[in-house]
Amino acid sequence: MSTILFLILILLSFAVFFIPRSLKYYFTLFLIACIVVLTTFWSLNVFSGRDGQMIVEAPTGFSGGGFLLIIDRLSAFFIIVINITVFTGFLYARGYLAPYQEGSNNLRFSIHYFSYLWLFISMLLVVMVRNGLFFLIAWEIMALSSFFLVIFEAEKRMIMKTGISYLIQMHLGMFFILIAFILVERATGRMNFDSLGIYFSSNPNILLFMLFFIGFAIKAGFIPLHTWLPEAHPAAPSHVSGVMSGVMIKMGIYGIIRVIIYLQHDLLQIGVIIVVISLISSLLGVMMAIVQHDLKRLLAYHSIENIGIIGLGIGTGVIGIATNNKLLAVFGFSGGLLHVLNHSLFKSLLFFSAGSVYRATHTRNIEEMGGLMKKMPYTSLLFLLGSLAICGLPPFNGFISEYIIYMGMFDSLSASNLYQSIMLIIVIAGLSLTGGLAIFCFTKAFGIAFLGEARSEKALNSSEVTKTMILPQMIPAAFIVLIGLASLWFVKPVTGIVTETFGIPGMMIAPEQVPDSLVKISIISGIFMLFVITLLIYRYYHLKSRTVSAGPTWGCGYTAPSPKQQYTSTSFAYNYNHLAKPLLQTKKIMKDIEQNEIFPAGRTFESQSDDVFRKYIIDKPVGWISELLKKIAMMQTGLIQHYILYAFIFMLVVFLLTYLKII
Repeated sequence: MSTILFLILILLSFAVFFIPRSLKYYFTLFLIACIVVLTTFWSLNVFSGRDGQMIVEAPTGFSGGGFLLIIDRLSAFFIIVINITVFTGFLYARGYLAPYQEGSNNLRFSIHYFSYLWLFISMLLVVMVRNGLFFLIAWEIMALSSFFLVIFEAEKRMIMKTGISYLIQMHLGMFFILIAFILVERATGRMNFDSLGIYFSSNPNILLFMLFFIGFAIKAGFIPLHTWLPEAHPAAPSHVSGVMSGVMIKMGIYGIIRVIIYLQHDLLQIGVIIVVISLISSLLGVMMAIVQHDLKRLLAYHSIENIGIIGLGIGTGVIGIATNNKLLAVFGFSGGLLHVLNHSLFKSLLFFSAGSVYRATHTRNIEEMGGLMKKMPYTSLLFLLGSLAICGLPPFNGFISEYIIYMGMFDSLSASNLYQSIMLIIVIAGLSLTGGLAIFCFTKAFGIAFLGEARSEKALNSSEVTKTMILPQMIPAAFIVLIGLASLWFVKPVTGIVTETFGIPGMMIAPEQVPDSLVKISIISGIFMLFVITLLIYRYYHLKSRTVSAGPTWGCGYTAPSPKQQYTSTSFAYNYNHLAKPLLQTKKIMKDIEQNEIFPAGRTFESQSDDVFRKYIIDKPVGWISELLKKIAMMQTGLIQHYILYAFIFMLVVFLLTYLKII
């Protein structure tokens, strides 16, 4: 019965094109809510069941029967993560899209809502389908629907160009996954995930895994396969950015974990490869984020950083299995999996808050903000909460998942050999450096954007956004605090998922060592939160009966301060920029003052940092191809005699090659 209901809800998505414009949003919200309730019910049944799996047969109408939806505990976990972020994102979309309602045609919103629905449905199918063909179809639908969401403002040439680049790279990733599945089918006669075990048992594991890994890593955004991500996230509407960064890129993580489950050989090499790529992604992701001036681009690079952190958990988990180190395996996978949930919460919150800032100021440039905490107090506090969480600071959720990864590595040092210990120490140092740089980055982002004085008329004239944009952000904010204060409620189920998914005998012993430290952390965090709340309540009642006056900050005897005297985003990170310049290739754009220019004219200063991977992997090859096509275009003269000549030369070449038996 529930299967039929799921199919009916999918079919009803097409009705979005025929619903009156005033009801389109509410109809789409109703469908999303129904799918969320249904799939969450399935997931809870899986978690509460003894066998840990549910199989649903969905009829297709073809003679071959239906296809199976298989929900195990790993799938159920990802379903819940998807449901929370997608539902919250669509609640937020109502307020964010309101200014677009005037002057936009009916079809534009129909396509947008339909694409949002199908991005949601396709992500659910990706984590529920095991058949290779149906998986690729769901993967393709996910790419196409997200493409239409990214190009919501397709009238802007740059956004359309970004969307096309994104779609090309998504299909490149799909090509690698398709090749991997074809190899599995040729060897086993079946094209599905369950056949991987048969393939891996009698073939080298690392080659096939790398094909899958490249395909999934493009979606996830691991460096150097990340080049679409910093472009697509800023181009998309903020509720779409929140969903893409919060859950869509995690479909790549899901695919990697699903393949790892079936690995039987080469585990140590594969684990080391994942750790190296993840460490590079986490470090370079946060390093490139620091030099960004576009608030959404900054958050996009932090998605790469956090994908790297998740990858470090997964990589150390694989190494733990390879070396029979149960602590490292359980804590690595558990920390990485919990960070999937945690990142979906604080990153969606940050993108929603950034969308509120954009809606109020009409700019994403941090240099044009400033003083927004006075104008937008609720948005400022929500952004601050997300910033503290993404930096991995207690008592919030980001700290818990990173702490578990740290705990697995520290506890494994004594049981590791020399080479493993060196690797773990390098990973610990890299993860610590990543956390420190993240704090530096968000100190800059929050301080420059929300504190101080307004740096432009846009910031000066801004005001708080509507409740329809504020209230949905309370959902991820509540989970961020809850996971930080009641971490055991979330850590124990995640370790249960890991121990059952990988099924190594004796792995159930390890999670028993988790509660003691987490209980203490939760108690200390709770006391700290209670202390802060008590102080705020006392302050409120203490000042209630007093007259509070506000005045300008003491200017050290100087009574004519200007917003230009504040730190800018560039000056805040000047020393860092200088140190990291060889890697980040930061450039200053300013016209120099000539020696004989006694009274210098007005000048503008701008700094810019190139993504070296995009520059050399995408831009240069595309530039070469474009130049080649321009030269070939010279042959398009418009004269019929030239086209007849081209055809004659082609036939002559074919004849010569055939005569010489080359073809």
